[in-house]
Amino acid sequence: MASMPPIERFESGGGARIYRLPVEAFPQFIAYCYVVLGMGAPTLVDTGSGFGNSSDHLLAGLAALADDFGEALALTDIRRILVSHGHIDHFGGVAFMVEHTGAAVGIHEIDRRVLTAYEERVIVATKDLRVYLERAGVSEKLRDSVLEMYGFAKKHVRSVPVDFALDEDTPLDGLRFIHTPGHCPGQVCMLVDDVLLSADHILARTTPHQAPESITQYTGLGHYFESLAKVQRIPNIRLTLAGHEEPITDVYSRIDEIRASHERKLERVREALRAAGTPLTISQISKVMYPDRHGYEVLLALEEVGAHVEYLYQHGHLSVCNLDEVEREVNPALQYGLA
Repeated sequence: MASMPPIERFESGGGARIYRLPVEAFPQFIAYCYVVLGMGAPTLVDTGSGFGNSSDHLLAGLAALADDFGEALALTDIRRILVSHGHIDHFGGVAFMVEHTGAAVGIHEIDRRVLTAYEERVIVATKDLRVYLERAGVSEKLRDSVLEMYGFAKKHVRSVPVDFALDEDTPLDGLRFIHTPGHCPGQVCMLVDDVLLSADHILARTTPHQAPESITQYTGLGHYFESLAKVQRIPNIRLTLAGHEEPITDVYSRIDEIRASHERKLERVREALRAAGTPLTISQISKVMYPDRHGYEVLLALEEVGAHVEYLYQHGHLSVCNLDEVEREVNPALQYGLA
């Protein structure tokens, strides 16, 4: 079992109380849920994965607010569940928490169907991923292995109703929402006075994972860069609390660091092609950039490289070199070269 971080209390400039509750979303993988008090009805932001010990950790964290912090808060006092985005480590526990609290659920409209039509979404997303892996040049054996891993952790979740949308133009008792697509189509950052709940859009140490828009609309590095710039234009953010890792005291500098990291990855793609001296598939570029990845990390590497290849192609830095094959075959692997 992962060593669990402590529950922490933060306060916004306007006096709202924000509690950070750790859960083990997956083995050895910590995610944070947040309770916001003092801005309308008691609100839970994200619910963990619902997998393994995640929901038990969340219930224990909520109980600790009364026992350890003196908050007059019972479980059934939670009236709103806000889902930052449609990734399972953030919404997988929604059905469980609705059953225990009766709370209304909100999510951005672009990720709404991830909750309301979950089973459909898994089938469609798996099909889109298979097509992408074929086009990336991944072998049939590895494709089957990757897709099996992709579907494993999704089997315990079921669809749940959504009661309202998180809309940039509609604050909720002073909570503001900023749509920041890229890492996830419906990713929303939430502004609690001068405190930003950034979910997976901005993390303290990790450069958040990217996937190409060719798999899912509103992802992709171009959207992500635009969303980083959007947050950077928000003045006077004093503290940023993310879905993983540590609090961030200077989000503006952190955004600069994240963007620089992606610029380095873009250059690494170009370097791989220059060194090869011949066109390469996304799978081949991935093996150059991430040679030691195993298990589920293989898929993450293929998506990360694909997002950067797609961005370079969109911006005219790469070209597809096997057009005859692309025209002739149903879904051949694309071979990229420097434009």
